[in-house]
Amino acid sequence: MSEPPASAAPHLRHLLDLLADDAPAEELGAVSSRARAAGVAAGDLAEVERATATALRIRGALRQHRRRELQLTALFDTAGDLAASRDLDEVLKAIVRRARMLLGTDTAYLTLPDEEAGDTYMRVTDGSVSMVFQRLRLELGHGLGGLVAQTARPYATHDYRTDDRFHHTRNINAGVLDEGLVAILGVPLLLGSSRGGTGKVIGVLFAADRAPRVFSPDEVALLCSLAAHAAIAIDTARALADTRSALDELAGANAELAEANAAVHAHSAAMRRAEESHDRLTDLVLRGGDVADVATAVAGLLDSPLTIHDPVGRPLAAVRADGGDFAADSMDAGWLAETAEASRTGARAVQRDGRWICAVLAGQELLAGLVLHRRGPLDDSDRRLFERASVVTGLLLLLRRTVAETENRVRGELITDLLTDADRDPAGLTERGRRLGVDLDRPHLLLVAEGGPRGRLAPAAVRYLFGGDVHGVSAEHAGTVVLLIDAGERTPPAGDAARAAAAQLGQLVQAPVTVAATGPARGARGLADAHREAARCLRAMRALGRTGEGACVEELGFLGVVLGNAQDVGGFVTATLGPLLEYDAQRGTHLVRTLAAYFGCGGSLVRAKDELHVHVNTVVQRLDRVQVLLGHDWNAPDRALELQLALRLHLLTGGAEQGRA
Repeated sequence: MSEPPASAAPHLRHLLDLLADDAPAEELGAVSSRARAAGVAAGDLAEVERATATALRIRGALRQHRRRELQLTALFDTAGDLAASRDLDEVLKAIVRRARMLLGTDTAYLTLPDEEAGDTYMRVTDGSVSMVFQRLRLELGHGLGGLVAQTARPYATHDYRTDDRFHHTRNINAGVLDEGLVAILGVPLLLGSSRGGTGKVIGVLFAADRAPRVFSPDEVALLCSLAAHAAIAIDTARALADTRSALDELAGANAELAEANAAVHAHSAAMRRAEESHDRLTDLVLRGGDVADVATAVAGLLDSPLTIHDPVGRPLAAVRADGGDFAADSMDAGWLAETAEASRTGARAVQRDGRWICAVLAGQELLAGLVLHRRGPLDDSDRRLFERASVVTGLLLLLRRTVAETENRVRGELITDLLTDADRDPAGLTERGRRLGVDLDRPHLLLVAEGGPRGRLAPAAVRYLFGGDVHGVSAEHAGTVVLLIDAGERTPPAGDAARAAAAQLGQLVQAPVTVAATGPARGARGLADAHREAARCLRAMRALGRTGEGACVEELGFLGVVLGNAQDVGGFVTATLGPLLEYDAQRGTHLVRTLAAYFGCGGSLVRAKDELHVHVNTVVQRLDRVQVLLGHDWNAPDRALELQLALRLHLLTGGAEQGRA
């Protein structure tokens, strides 16, 4: 008598223990081999293999999340270090050291302009081994740093020697070659505004590797955020140095300079208040505060209501000066984008229409807009506080986006498996979704979207779900982006949800986005069927030229009857012939029968009057009444086709008896 097959449970428990201990991927992968060697039955062995694959994906997502969290924690620590520094040399060394640590590069360095010599020079390096490189001086406009300084935008090259986007010179190439640098990322240190209306570049911060490397958008955004802190810290250190110098000069002055001395002290006190406020905001973020907490702190410090809006104008937070809720509607996205652009280019807060606005940026990307509802002016210290609040808010939003993208990526794999093969294991998909916080048994709207530049729609969908009142998950599938939205009591109908998504996704990607919606649906198979219906609806919208719009199957007229899973024939007939049916029922007339006879006779009034056994004038009068009830375009080709289809369906579903004279 053969022994029963071994159980899979010990191997699954061992898999969870390894995942909890952050074991290497090799140990996780070996679990299925051990189960096979232990004689686990084929069905259970397949479950162990699927669990192993899921564990490997979770381990990868967790490790990526921890890496992002460590980077942003280091960035917050940098903010505290820079705020505490007073000596310019210490500030610059801290900037370069943290830049190298954040990006994990071989070296980092910072160049500053020499206004007297008319060039730029290597001010601080970290990880450099070449004296030639450390003593390098660069002519204005040359090299990658010159391109960054001229355009005030970040640039990266994976191979400096072969990149022809910037001007190479002999001395720069010699220094780079002697240091052995290959991949270089440079970002500008922007401060204030120049006469041309753009931010003044006060230096360039670099991170470089001695091997080819492609810098990711997240790494560029992190270095840009550090550069924003660095520019403020450098400006603060210089201002303090100027203040100390002024105090030294005033120490020996006579009583006539007392008023000037008091002004300098007042300026110094205002700067200290701004720095203390910045430290308070940074500490708030490090202790786990959110956007609403930052808004509450800033509104209290500036004694004015403050709102924070995402790039499409939706409010993320709204508080009064006393910390209470402040009524704030969505802001016009065009006005917000235009005002935020003025703030970005000037690197300062701007005043528009009785409000102060400061752009919240990650590199060149607009994350949000801070709006201070205050008509009066802001003094220098309050304005500096408001501008520093935008930097802290940007760091917080960047951290929250990183977490949201990681979570959505893991949940998105569930959606991909659901749409690929829902019939294989619907119960397993439902249980897997429950573990990830997605209850597939609840009703959901399913949206399918396409449009915009390649690669921009999927991140925009995450921002759409992350920033507003819509709750759900998204994934890329078959060249489109699929959004699964929880259909609660306040969720709009599918058509309205599609139009809202098309409008806001279009604003986020700055291009038309077409969205088809269906539902609510529930269950693995029901959601898979809903996706197929939405995909058919999207193809129909494309064929009808409805690019950039949102719609559901029911709103496509007779095409909805053909494409829809529910095939709501009665609803289509009522929507198309309703006014005529109601008129006939109330007055005992025969408009529906007359219209059917007219179409059946090829639009001939003479043949229609013979079919109806009435005078031709009666037919004309009835058709005039049809025009009044249905509109002047009732006989246009597209409308006539819908009417004829509705008449046929009406007769097939029981309207024949009603239509007889």
